[in-house]
Amino acid sequence: MAVYSISDLEKLTGIKAATLRAWEQRYEIITPRRTETNIRYYLDEDLRELLNVALLNKNGMRISKIAKLRADERAARVAEISSISISPDTQPDALTLAVVEMDEFMFSHIVDTNIRQRGFEETMLELIYPFLDKLGVLYFTGSVTSVQEAFISNLIRRKVIAATDALPLLKRRRRPVFCLYLPEGERQELSLLFIQYLLRKRQFSTVYLGGDVAISELSDISSITEIDYFFTIFSNAFVNEPVEQHIEAVLKGSPDCEFLLTGYQASLHDFSGHERVHTLNGLEEMLAFVKEVGNGLVG
Repeated sequence: MAVYSISDLEKLTGIKAATLRAWEQRYEIITPRRTETNIRYYLDEDLRELLNVALLNKNGMRISKIAKLRADERAARVAEISSISISPDTQPDALTLAVVEMDEFMFSHIVDTNIRQRGFEETMLELIYPFLDKLGVLYFTGSVTSVQEAFISNLIRRKVIAATDALPLLKRRRRPVFCLYLPEGERQELSLLFIQYLLRKRQFSTVYLGGDVAISELSDISSITEIDYFFTIFSNAFVNEPVEQHIEAVLKGSPDCEFLLTGYQASLHDFSGHERVHTLNGLEEMLAFVKEVGNGLVG
């Protein structure tokens, strides 16, 4: 069970602390607990209730009217809104609520509506990734459990795979070819899947190996098929071996390939003197690099 300060709730719901205090005094929407030193604190059920209140209020319902509703009535009104439409400025609140309540319908309804209106790539970049940043805060504060995080991550994973499968397949492999993988112990599959989507959408050939790939397997693939670029992610969780050692081993087994890397640990190392290694700081640099490859300016 998580415990929140009023500043925590302000960050998670988007409701200003002063507004929260005013709502408590005027409408008694929630009643905070207090420590022995009289400091407010809140629990999981308070967060859920305030997410519902915030969503209804941002969709045009006056707070005085919301205050008269029972908790179950507020939840029912939120469900009604979710089944019809949710305004763009309240979508992060609705997605947060979908995680907290593990509501697949609400989550899929919001994401699918965005995909139809502005396409999958923009939905991922403008809605899903900012939401994942917020989800990280929720997980860090303990308001989202590992089960809830796994639930929502799997839903997003399914969306990315479905969008990738919907892209037309190239009739024949075109150079350059990108091999995407995660080394043993790395857990960034969602980002790797999205990178594959972005490459495939731009009509680049990819060989997707997924996670827990050993260096020996990378040497094997270069002897089987043509690979121009290896791409991987080194997060702060990657501790199986030094990053430099891993890259050198891959390049030694594939002397004609170049190596693309991103992630927190990648940013800590200087590969500027290595002409076959390219460190990319996030999706924007990855897309810029890919654009240059497509224009024949790199590699």
